[in-house]
Amino acid sequence: DWLLGNEAWQKRVQDAIDAGRTDIPNTSGLEEIFEEISPIEDFSGQMSLSFREHRFEEPKYTEAQCREKDLTYSQPLFVTAEFTNNETGEIKSQTVFMGDFPLMTDKGTFIVNGTERVVVSQLVRSPGVYFEKTSGKALDKDIFSAKIIPSRGSWLEFEIDKKDIVNVKIDRKRKQPVTVLLKALGMTSEEIQERFGQYESMQLTMEKDAIGTQDEAFVDIYRKLRPGEPASIEAGRNLLENFYFNPKRYDLAKVGRYKVNKKLGTHEEPSKTVLTTEDIVRTVEYLVRLHAGEPTMPDSDVRVEVDDI
Repeated sequence: DWLLGNEAWQKRVQDAIDAGRTDIPNTSGLEEIFEEISPIEDFSGQMSLSFREHRFEEPKYTEAQCREKDLTYSQPLFVTAEFTNNETGEIKSQTVFMGDFPLMTDKGTFIVNGTERVVVSQLVRSPGVYFEKTSGKALDKDIFSAKIIPSRGSWLEFEIDKKDIVNVKIDRKRKQPVTVLLKALGMTSEEIQERFGQYESMQLTMEKDAIGTQDEAFVDIYRKLRPGEPASIEAGRNLLENFYFNPKRYDLAKVGRYKVNKKLGTHEEPSKTVLTTEDIVRTVEYLVRLHAGEPTMPDSDVRVEVDDI
């Protein structure tokens, strides 16, 4: 009901509003998807396309007819499309057919080309931030790592290696000292020293890091991620922005935001489904405190421990 935004869901929303409750979202699943992809702009930014209200029409065929005629049981989806000239402000609106939306039967099945099918769910790791400790006979000491996993977008991975250097992998590419990323996010060497200076792993990392400024960090990150391409400050800034801070390319989803907040002790709104600088800084802080054997995060009762995964 929530995904489709049908009358049953709308009634529950209205009942919740009348009762003063806020536990039911007032935006349907399809509306969230359309808001996420809108507006779609051309390369010059002069024209944009947005999707607004949607509606479903009645199914063309019944379940029995679909089984008999080898058809898919579905209903047509129509959406209001708005084409906007951003220079003149002119808007042209039209209702367009988006496709046939499969319908579930009362038995929880779908009829596809006349055949009744059941959707089998796949177990995947939920979006969020995870911390691990790896040990084994081949290793003479434990390796601590962290991963920020989105619902959609690039992973961000951290690791404290056998030499106690804190490294980061952006989009699963070559690793580099985590202090390079922190500088690209706007922290100075002095601020990094002030926040992490008491940890030996971060001291060793800062000694290895030859990057001095934020601009140098942008260039270094771009060279690591796009080897062979001309590197520039602006290119590095845009690359990092699009990887983790652009809602069109990165999405933690609400469950991911909830888990990040709970794990790190942050208090971002559920609607904030991109990363923040503080998310990344506290992930690094959590990891180095885990490596140092400290039990909790500073200024909170959030326990520092590995995840059972």
